[in-house]
Amino acid sequence: MKKILIVDDEVNVALLLSKFLTRNNFDVTTAANGANATEHLKNTAFDLVLCDFRLEDTDGREMLTHIKNNYPKTGVIIITGYSDIKMAVELIKMGAYDYITKPLYPDEILNTITKAIETQHALLEEEPVAVTSKATKDSGKKQVLSSEFVVGTSKASKELLRQIELVGPTNYSVIIMGESGTGKESVAKSIHLNSPRHDQPFIAMDCGSLTKELAQSEFFGHEKGSFTGALYTKIGHFEMANGGTLFLDEVGNLSYDIQAALLRTVQERKVKRIGSTKEIDLDVRIIVATNENLQDSIGKGRFREDLFHRFNEFGIYMPALRERGNDIMLLADHFLKMANQELGREVKGFSKEVEDCLLNYRWPGNIRELKNVIRRATLLTEGEEVQLKALPLEISNYNRMPVVESKVYETATAATEAAPAAKENRHDLKNAALEAEYDTILKVLREVNFNKTKAAEILQIDRKTLYNKMKAINLK
Repeated sequence: MKKILIVDDEVNVALLLSKFLTRNNFDVTTAANGANATEHLKNTAFDLVLCDFRLEDTDGREMLTHIKNNYPKTGVIIITGYSDIKMAVELIKMGAYDYITKPLYPDEILNTITKAIETQHALLEEEPVAVTSKATKDSGKKQVLSSEFVVGTSKASKELLRQIELVGPTNYSVIIMGESGTGKESVAKSIHLNSPRHDQPFIAMDCGSLTKELAQSEFFGHEKGSFTGALYTKIGHFEMANGGTLFLDEVGNLSYDIQAALLRTVQERKVKRIGSTKEIDLDVRIIVATNENLQDSIGKGRFREDLFHRFNEFGIYMPALRERGNDIMLLADHFLKMANQELGREVKGFSKEVEDCLLNYRWPGNIRELKNVIRRATLLTEGEEVQLKALPLEISNYNRMPVVESKVYETATAATEAAPAAKENRHDLKNAALEAEYDTILKVLREVNFNKTKAAEILQIDRKTLYNKMKAINLK
């Protein structure tokens, strides 16, 4: 049960909050002033502190500083009146997770608390890692990376590390391109950690989950009462990231209207909350990520060319996991240690058969897929080594060219007989094309869970053509 400390000198507010959060399965303690709160903090490890900005013996700034200096594992949310919002923004930059304005609304409070605890838990698993690369040995300067970033030995990994080192200290906007699951956010965090802004906020925003109506409020914020449902003043992500870095993931999913509003903000370096006439000066570094080819989207009229060039001061290509060779096992070992710690296990490694499967599989879901596979395998493993039976069938059967019937993976002789002809003679263009077509169709089918209608759409052919091609290459 998560522990929450409420610090508020208004007894009724503290009592109502305590009852509400207790009903929602939190272990709640209350304090009427800063001195009382300090005593509770000495005796109990709290997950979160809800602290009123104005207290009889101190204020939110002093409490936040005390908590961050002495209890860095504890998250902080500030409770504030409307007139203190400007100060609340400053407190967020000092390390508070968020603020809540009075009057308090239960759904808002519960949502903010849940997100704050999840974020704080994630941050504890993301302690930055210092790395000395070949390029930095001469200067003696250490490169600081997100702990999610595993330093590999492959050529692609070394080049990625070099580019982080080059662009990190600059103020360039960066586009990170690559397939889903390749670790684009970990690279964005590493760039931020290597910049002069490293002690300022890093705010990540998933553009893929935003509706057109929600996007403006999330980007720019809004004033209380500016539209139906605006029950409180909200600070947008641009304002929250002021002085630091704003990371926009899946930026290609933004609507054209939002792109226009975004362009104006990026150009003028000013932001205006919805319903406000006041412009706020911005000093924000922008890093964006996409799994789409934005230049293709420009050609199709889905993405603004002027916005693309604003973002594209430096481009980084994220290699797919299948392009990183032996880095696969480095990552697998890393995720195994994480899973052991999470599950309380002591699995020491992988059998030779499992290593072969991990190295030969094409990993359409990239690092994210590998992490999930290792966590699952660790849970299923009873001895000291992960065995073949702990892997999903699509991976353990991959070298035998699995085929599919009714969305169930099976090993089929017909499928394995389709590939050898191409492999016997690598210089035969007809067979090479056949093998490439086989790999492409099989990859797409896996990605859509073998939904042939979706696969046909992605491959830009009709279902009949897909069935004919599957028949031609013996893929049942």
